[in-house]
Amino acid sequence: MVNKNITSSQDLAEAAVRGIQEVKGHEILSIDLRKIHNSVSDFFIICHGTSHVQVDAIARSVEKIIYSETGESPFHKEGKENAEWILLDYFNIVVHIFNEEAREFYNLEKLWADADVKQIEYQF
Repeated sequence: MVNKNITSSQDLAEAAVRGIQEVKGHEILSIDLRKIHNSVSDFFIICHGTSHVQVDAIARSVEKIIYSETGESPFHKEGKENAEWILLDYFNIVVHIFNEEAREFYNLEKLWADADVKQIEYQF
């Protein structure tokens, strides 16, 4: 059931986190970019999976949860072919789902160290 009242970037970010948690994504970070001048979106949500299968499953879960709660679909998707780094762009939030090695290599968290970074605890 689509709830059209959920429209803020904060609500989208929280729905993305629930989608990640549904498939047990690892080390979930919410990076609040709203106070960063010229940022590309309001939030980056970052996590990783331990296999290509899990990375793909996390991406599908995020899309499913966000769509079911908001009716929103990603404006742009990248990386589904090799499932090393899947990007789901919802304009105001961007979800980055890595395999563990790619996450360590690209280290997006470090690039946005001046933003408000929040580690999400598991809520199973």
